[in-house]
Amino acid sequence: MRKQQILTVAGTLACAIGIGFVMQSTDTAKQRYGDQGDTAPKALEDKATSAMLDVQQIKLTSAAFKGDDDLPETPAFAVSAPDENLIKVRAPQSVLEGPPTPGAATPAPACDITAQAHAVAAAMVDLRLEAACLPNERVTVHHNGMIFTETTNDKGILDTTVPALTQDAMFILAFGNGEGAVAQVKVEELADYNRAVLQWKGSAGFEIHAREFGANYGDAGHHWRDAPGEIADAVIGRSGVLTRHGNSMVSDPLLAEVYTFPKAASEQSGKVSLSVEAEITQANCGIEAEAQSLQLEADGQIKTQDLILSVPPCDAVGSFLVLNNLLQDLKVAGK
Repeated sequence: MRKQQILTVAGTLACAIGIGFVMQSTDTAKQRYGDQGDTAPKALEDKATSAMLDVQQIKLTSAAFKGDDDLPETPAFAVSAPDENLIKVRAPQSVLEGPPTPGAATPAPACDITAQAHAVAAAMVDLRLEAACLPNERVTVHHNGMIFTETTNDKGILDTTVPALTQDAMFILAFGNGEGAVAQVKVEELADYNRAVLQWKGSAGFEIHAREFGANYGDAGHHWRDAPGEIADAVIGRSGVLTRHGNSMVSDPLLAEVYTFPKAASEQSGKVSLSVEAEITQANCGIEAEAQSLQLEADGQIKTQDLILSVPPCDAVGSFLVLNNLLQDLKVAGK
């Protein structure tokens, strides 16, 4: 049995305690993930301006995602005071901003900008964007609340594969200068899959961990960034698969991870445990990080939850934050 040092956070985080937040020590992190070295990118600028809250219990509430570049401006959290009265708390301005302001993309002669979408295996969609006059430009992909940034190649083309979040799937691909294109496709297979999304901005370092049917960290049934699984296995019902979306090399990237599980084809039954984790690095220590989860429910609706938390200071570098309830565990009935 692994020896662990787990620190619970009580009243020192902004809007994070109600989701089962713990921090694991460096030794525990190395035992779980291995020594990954210092690969932290440029530090994320802390744009939050709201004051920190010192509270004892905070609960996440569902929030309707608007589908634009900002998180909802309505209160995203409810604070439970000792007298059981609820106090609404307004979240700081979102740092999950979309594409740069108009003018950020290099002005170019007008050209035809087209997008095509084709449904493929595992309820995925192959997207192709063609914009010959906008080579090597940042483009933001929007789909049913999911947002991530990519870059066209030197011919102005972007090819990417995106997990569908609705059967009547619409994709908006937008450049910073206001140009863009829209593509639509029917994805009938989506009803056969569970799907959970986590999205964030910059170097916050969040990642999904899915442990299928009692799998421990490092087992074959543990899917995360370094062991994502195979789409082919999801198609035949053998296991789930994790996909990562967005170009992390652009300035202030919008990134997303999506976990997909084949609920209709799975021959196993039981629980898939989902958690959100983040390594504390020089890039994110001390910042106020923001993320959003989107989870496809049985009725086809999307449940969203917003998270704002203060990452521990830099003397905690090497430890891991574990958020157990930002994503809901999956219950699989099997065939």
